[in-house]
Amino acid sequence: MLAGLRSCDPTQPLWRTAFYRLCRKIVAVYVRTCYRVRVRGAKNIPPTGPVLVVSNHQSHLDPPLVGVAIGHRNMASIAREGLFKVPIFGLILRALGAISIRQNEGDTGAMRAAIGELKKGRLMLIFPEGSRSPDGAVHDFKRGAWLLMSRAGCDILPAAVEGAFDAWPRDRKFPRLFGCRCSVAFGQPITHTQLKELGADAGLEFLAQRIDQMRLELRHELREATGGRLPEAGAGDSPRVAAALTTPPPTSSPPPSAAP
Repeated sequence: MLAGLRSCDPTQPLWRTAFYRLCRKIVAVYVRTCYRVRVRGAKNIPPTGPVLVVSNHQSHLDPPLVGVAIGHRNMASIAREGLFKVPIFGLILRALGAISIRQNEGDTGAMRAAIGELKKGRLMLIFPEGSRSPDGAVHDFKRGAWLLMSRAGCDILPAAVEGAFDAWPRDRKFPRLFGCRCSVAFGQPITHTQLKELGADAGLEFLAQRIDQMRLELRHELREATGGRLPEAGAGDSPRVAAALTTPPPTSSPPPSAAP
């Protein structure tokens, strides 16, 4: 039993790993009961070693949804500094191994801490959009995310979340408990070398396009499962329009396709 517990995250003290697994079980009951969460592409999650999970950001539900979907490994995440100041919740975040980051400024300390955790062999989640989507669609990825991805030296695992915007949009203080459906998908890992060859602008846009493609596929599946009722119609129905690139992508072979 202890060996199985340690395998979830060999880099962390046993008490922290056990606390994470307990929290994950509690959250799993909640999201599976309330949102009937579906997971696609779980086989694409590397079983060991450093992995940087890059996801779109629809709501506060995204980290627990992705954490539940990653069943066999514990997950670290980067969270905005203000969340750590919330009584009790901030203590839970620290116990789960989350890293605090100051938004809208270069937080080199947080970047170094995240890179250090990855070099230990951890699996870490980031949201390159920087903040929750105002409409459920995928918005431009921030250059700060590229700094972490380019220096981490590990595989990038694209992930997509859909349905969380309906469940907990930015203008709601609390999430809807029922009447929504959520899904999570993982694409094929992208090697550090493959992504870095694209350069910052093209690399970020490549990831944004791939994640949005997976999100739209999840959206289509949810619509089929609910007879077209969910997710609600809105900006998330439209594919992402590519951002203008300041540097062209290289002429070498592109990364592999995003088959689930």
